[in-house]
Amino acid sequence: MMIDWTHFTPLESAIGGVVIGAAASMLILFCGRVAGISGILGGVLSRANNDKGWRIAFLLGMVLSPVLWRLVAPLPAVSITTSWPMLVVAGLLVGVGTRYGSGCTSGHGVCGLSRLSVRSLVATLTFMAAAFITVWLVGFWRG
Repeated sequence: MMIDWTHFTPLESAIGGVVIGAAASMLILFCGRVAGISGILGGVLSRANNDKGWRIAFLLGMVLSPVLWRLVAPLPAVSITTSWPMLVVAGLLVGVGTRYGSGCTSGHGVCGLSRLSVRSLVATLTFMAAAFITVWLVGFWRG
């Protein structure tokens, strides 16, 4: 795995990290909710949940943020070389994993670790290890 130094953006990355931390902090401080994206999306899709307003606003903010950022600074072109069936399978595996893991990287990695949750530490270490192994295996298989 090689770092793409041409598109490395430490300032934008740091700003993005601060914005994510601020959003997660405001959500838990003002709404008492954890910014776990899989849980937020699950709540929107659930028929039983009547608490959809803030969830939809949060998700819309996530979708609109890159659009607004693009007005300020150009974003590199996105090139997806993987087939649609493979993307669908990968998305389904991530969805199943978030259910089995009781949360996703944002819920465990951002919010859980900041609350010193041992369960979130184990979950985050598990998905990081799985990601490292997957990247290594894909690189190994592709040659």
